[in-house]
Amino acid sequence: MVCPTKNTTTLQVVFYQRVEALDCDWRDESDWSTVESLLVRLKGEFRGFNVLIVQSFEQTKIVVRGYADILNSIRLRYPTGGFSNTCLGHVIGCSANRDIVEDLKRGIDRVLFAPETIEPQGSDKVVCHNCGCGC
Repeated sequence: MVCPTKNTTTLQVVFYQRVEALDCDWRDESDWSTVESLLVRLKGEFRGFNVLIVQSFEQTKIVVRGYADILNSIRLRYPTGGFSNTCLGHVIGCSANRDIVEDLKRGIDRVLFAPETIEPQGSDKVVCHNCGCGC
């Protein structure tokens, strides 16, 4: 456990409960064990930047009908940067490969190091998340 100093900021990665939709043929094939490995690695990497990465799970449920819902079930909370509860899909926009580890890493990097590239909350810009729906 790292004890935060007064200069340390906290980025919270929050996972909502994912419930697979029964009326949908799409299934999540993400390797969730690699997500845990990524977060352990990033905790060490970002310690040098005085950023504490904290992982938590909440009872909020997201019905999953596609990859966009997977992205929306992960929230990044970084109040220091102005992000109180932003879904990963909003942070990254389009997913290049539908790879949850790649997308989470990209989202965390973006929130910490390029927040100006994230569309403001409430924006009406429609972004394709590459979920496979054909939009």
